[in-house]
Amino acid sequence: MKLDAKSTIEAGKAILGIELGSTRIKAVLIDQENKPIAQGSHTWENQLVDGLWTYSIEAIWSGLQDCYADLRTNVKNAYGIEIETLAAIGVSAMMHGYMPFNKKEEILVPFRTWRNTNTGRAAAILSELFVYNIPLRWSISHLYQAILDNEAHVNEIDFLTTLAGYVHWQITGKKVLGIGDASGMLPIDPTTNNYSAEMVAKFDKLIAPKEYSWKLQDILPKVLSAGENAGVLTPEGSKKLDVSGNLKAGIPVCPPEGDAGTGMVATNAVKQRTGNVSAGTSSFSMIVLEKDLSKPYEMIDMVTTPDGSLVAMVHCNNCTSDLNAWVNLFKEYQELLGIPVNMDEIYSKLYHIALTGDTDCGGLLSYNYISGEPVTGLADGRPLFVRSANDKFNLANFMRTHLYASVGVLKIGNDILFNEEKIKVDRITGHGGLFRTKGVGQRILAAAINSPISVMETAGEGGAWGIALLGSYLVNNEKKQSLADFLDESVFVGDAGVEVSPTPEDVAGFNTYIENYKAGLPIEEAAVKFK
Repeated sequence: MKLDAKSTIEAGKAILGIELGSTRIKAVLIDQENKPIAQGSHTWENQLVDGLWTYSIEAIWSGLQDCYADLRTNVKNAYGIEIETLAAIGVSAMMHGYMPFNKKEEILVPFRTWRNTNTGRAAAILSELFVYNIPLRWSISHLYQAILDNEAHVNEIDFLTTLAGYVHWQITGKKVLGIGDASGMLPIDPTTNNYSAEMVAKFDKLIAPKEYSWKLQDILPKVLSAGENAGVLTPEGSKKLDVSGNLKAGIPVCPPEGDAGTGMVATNAVKQRTGNVSAGTSSFSMIVLEKDLSKPYEMIDMVTTPDGSLVAMVHCNNCTSDLNAWVNLFKEYQELLGIPVNMDEIYSKLYHIALTGDTDCGGLLSYNYISGEPVTGLADGRPLFVRSANDKFNLANFMRTHLYASVGVLKIGNDILFNEEKIKVDRITGHGGLFRTKGVGQRILAAAINSPISVMETAGEGGAWGIALLGSYLVNNEKKQSLADFLDESVFVGDAGVEVSPTPEDVAGFNTYIENYKAGLPIEEAAVKFK
């Protein structure tokens, strides 16, 4: 029997998904048909402390509590009831980074996020040692960089985890991690669905002269695949989440996952030959592979789906932040004229005018590097807009170049997969803020990677919905289906989204733009040196 939303919550059948993103913590409550029935959110920002990007432990918990309180308020306003128990909970967060704890469960240094690019030396040494691309933001790079820098805290490490793993540990007592998020700590062996034993042994041998009190395997979280038991909400955990004290303990919690994994789930892209592109503050593409790549590439990270399939990931630190800053300038101008501001309308008008511009942006160039961009080899960022006197400088071309810039680095990485590795894909789905204005970001991305792009109505739900679906997979998978089949048959029945195919003119124009973009990278390098 189908319950209405109010009865679902009252009966404790709703499932809660929480995602700690870069700028927002979001909570989504879903019903037994996996549809969102309530939401809550909290806005936050990373801080640059001692040259490193971080969020404080206090900010994590006050943010989570405020987000959950917002969800409670919205449930009360919409349905007149209190959330007391749930069928399942899932926690997701931005991947990678570095959260080391001592035996007293105290964090040893402030959380170092994925955004930090101080790990270049460590990543290069490990990539050579493992014969595997180890990105700057992966936990193992952060750990080895701390060792190279002779940081005193390293000997005291008892547990090393990611943000999702940390929150899950604090609310369940379990030191575990979903396989997708774990693959951003240290490479996963697809035959064992565990950390690569060969790489663990190589790392232990590398650091043996330091004589630390730990071995690598001892300090990493246990790897779990989607659907596996990851513990339950403890009484202490329920108090940490819901300060009002209404939420009961004992609720099953699914393996914690990274935002890449929940993005794959939210776009039904966990099957081989499917892929998705997430485009917001940062951007990344995930292509689920049929077989391993022919060799390691510095621009391509190998991670996994939440159920362990190999994924080629192109991760870009920068996407829409610079574009949003320019849109805000137009908002200020509108306010100066005394015209009421509707941000959705401003975005819509500016995005649509971009589509009338020249396909090569009339020669204009934009570099959207708020922070460093490892794919193009830059440790620091400096947003730049570049033009020559002869370029066609008008509003349409100006907006188009900023839209192109938001996916330009993504194109550079994906050109390797499609042109050199000849990867075959049946469907790529877009999600995230870039796609909110219908049809525009989709068309730009289709031109960039020369592939049809689908966007679903649910694309805006994002990772909080994705982790809620993994919670549903944990408790509602009576048929014991694979994750891909569960998503096909229980969540996305008949919803393939709206597809936009690239036009030859757009593809040719973007290719011209990206050649100019690559030729102009020395300008960005010079700007970064200018303090």
